[in-house]
Amino acid sequence: MKNKNQISDTSFHEITELIQSAKQRAYRAVNTELVNLYWQVGEIIVQRIASDGWGKTTIEALSHYIRKRQPGIRGFSASNLWRMRQFYETYFQSEILAPLVRELTWSHNILILGQAKQEEEREFYIRTAIYEKWSSRELDRQLKSGLFLRAVVNPPKLATVLRELYPLAETVFKDAYALEFLGISEVHDESDLHGSLIRNLGRFLTELGRDFCYVSSEYPLQVGGQDFSLDMLFFHRGLNALVAIELKARRFEPEDLGKLNFYLEALDRDHRKSHENPAIGMLLCATKDEEVVEYALSRSLSPAMVSEYQIQMPDKKLLQAKLHEFYQMLAPLNPKEPS
Repeated sequence: MKNKNQISDTSFHEITELIQSAKQRAYRAVNTELVNLYWQVGEIIVQRIASDGWGKTTIEALSHYIRKRQPGIRGFSASNLWRMRQFYETYFQSEILAPLVRELTWSHNILILGQAKQEEEREFYIRTAIYEKWSSRELDRQLKSGLFLRAVVNPPKLATVLRELYPLAETVFKDAYALEFLGISEVHDESDLHGSLIRNLGRFLTELGRDFCYVSSEYPLQVGGQDFSLDMLFFHRGLNALVAIELKARRFEPEDLGKLNFYLEALDRDHRKSHENPAIGMLLCATKDEEVVEYALSRSLSPAMVSEYQIQMPDKKLLQAKLHEFYQMLAPLNPKEPS
């Protein structure tokens, strides 16, 4: 029998895991109750505005009253009470979104309310934040980088075979990836880009998506008597496939696909496991001509795609203009939506 002093820390792992799980459940329960409370307060304010004409002065008086009766309580400033009203008014008629907002923290909800102006956009960020388990900081970054535009308004450029093999690919990959966290200058080469991605691998994985797992950098491939090196190799759990990423610190050129297709063939023949699906290839380029990409991918027999990367956050006004243009295009199809 082991001496009690000889028991390793791993013997207690099961109990610490139970404690951690209980803490997480308790946090989620507290958060749900808090969001429910703010929802109910927002509902009362909306009703009293309609029935009793509550206004700015009344809300300020309410805030003062709450703080006096509940000393030490936070979150009931006049500005936050108005946000509760906006929160309720925004979602109370949506059978889809009303339950989902309870799965996010109040901070998450405030960010989405403040920066996403249309229902489609709000739903996208709510669902994605829940699935990706974003922190409020990461959600704010994705809002500012215009993820809705990059992933929905401008869907990724995929080869036909990629769409056929992986129907969900359009929801997994993006047309453009925000890499402003790399901190590299506008003038850079592939070595600078590659090195910065490795040094910021955790943040790159967050930008790629939660189901991406890192495999290797400069992954070696040997074909015949020659040695080749793939820039970056990942595995996607949802698609059950290797994802090869080739970096180009310049504009996409059609001949880039030839080399990527060669690498995918080598991965499938010599490295893919029997239970895995065919490997997927991504060319991550500094810029791309959309028509050139379309022509190049139309005859590709490999599950490949072409995306670009952005090393600076988009201009806020330009982002808003593009979103406005998108919703203007939808207006004839959905006349109830404000332009």
